[in-house]
Amino acid sequence: MAQVAAGDTVREKPSSRRWLILALGLAAQTASCSFLYGLPFLVPAMRAADGLSLAEAGTVVAAPSIGLLLTLIAWGAAADRYGERLIMALGLGVSGLLLVYAAVWHHPVGLLFGVFLVAGACTASVNAASGRVVMGWFAKSERGVAMGIRQTAQPLGVGVAALGLPPIAAHWGFQAAMLLPAVLAILVALLVAALVVDPPRPPRAAAGEKPPSPYRKPWLWRVHGASALLVVPQFAVSAFAPVYLVSQQHWSPSGAGVFLAVAQVLGAAGRLGSGYWSDRVGSRLRPMRQLAVASVLVMLLVAVGDVSWLWLVLLALVLAAVITVADNGLGFTASAELAGVAWSGRAMGTQNTAQNIAASLTPPLLGLVIGDSRYALAFCVAAIFPAVAIAVVPVRAESETD
Repeated sequence: MAQVAAGDTVREKPSSRRWLILALGLAAQTASCSFLYGLPFLVPAMRAADGLSLAEAGTVVAAPSIGLLLTLIAWGAAADRYGERLIMALGLGVSGLLLVYAAVWHHPVGLLFGVFLVAGACTASVNAASGRVVMGWFAKSERGVAMGIRQTAQPLGVGVAALGLPPIAAHWGFQAAMLLPAVLAILVALLVAALVVDPPRPPRAAAGEKPPSPYRKPWLWRVHGASALLVVPQFAVSAFAPVYLVSQQHWSPSGAGVFLAVAQVLGAAGRLGSGYWSDRVGSRLRPMRQLAVASVLVMLLVAVGDVSWLWLVLLALVLAAVITVADNGLGFTASAELAGVAWSGRAMGTQNTAQNIAASLTPPLLGLVIGDSRYALAFCVAAIFPAVAIAVVPVRAESETD
């Protein structure tokens, strides 16, 4: 018998409140991302304020991601057990208070690293909990679009950080700039606590009776593995496209920034489009496999463009920025649906952990391949990973668990 998918307990005619809950889930994830991905924008101000070396500043910037990586699965399990509203509000609120502490007093670099580490660990609560609450309030036929909207939080968070943090740091310093993600986190945490309603759940199992683990079968492991493989071309583009355009194509940093900002917007639209596609065809994994094929082709096209014409490499980079991120929401949605309502938080936490590990390893390893100028070779290497993912995506899993 198939397990109950996350959100299958939703009413026949879902409440219109679900759109408010989706907006709050998106806001929570955006506030989290403005901190997690905003710190790199503050490195110059941080170094100027505290006299840090580049290595010290880089270590501080990495702290939130380390904290997030270590706690994603634990927060997912907590959301499974205690509900989404409590976990989102608690983690995001504590993270905001820690950032206020970082902003108000001057701290030595070791203490600052520790504060950001714990703040990153707390904000990880949002990842699985916001996914669970969206999954729970939307019917299966709407879930792809809803999760696609929720997945736009990363580019939105980066945009908020890029627009807000550097000007604040320039006028009032690095510590004052930290108040922006702090205030966002606390404000959204209060809204979540006041307005989010946990979706209906099936009755709790009898004492001593636990739902069986969905990890006894290989499907979830394969979804996580395929999603991690598909992260490699995504971060090959996001990490190396800026330096490629500046060093190899001789663009100005500002020109490259504008080009890639437009590509980010198109990438967010691609996430929505893939979610809509998955709703229409009634499958997450078939589109995910087809996007893996497209990722292989587009990374090879970037490599060909690098050794041929500028217009081709620019076109290929835009296509890559859209195609390589389009599968993200599909992997999360498939993980939750295959795991069932009792395990969906842990499944999404595991999914995010696998992706974050792949994202962390991609820049340094591809950097070794690139060396001074071997970009075409690196893009070809990046194409190998989605090629493997084509075979790993467990398309049959959806038919076997229906």
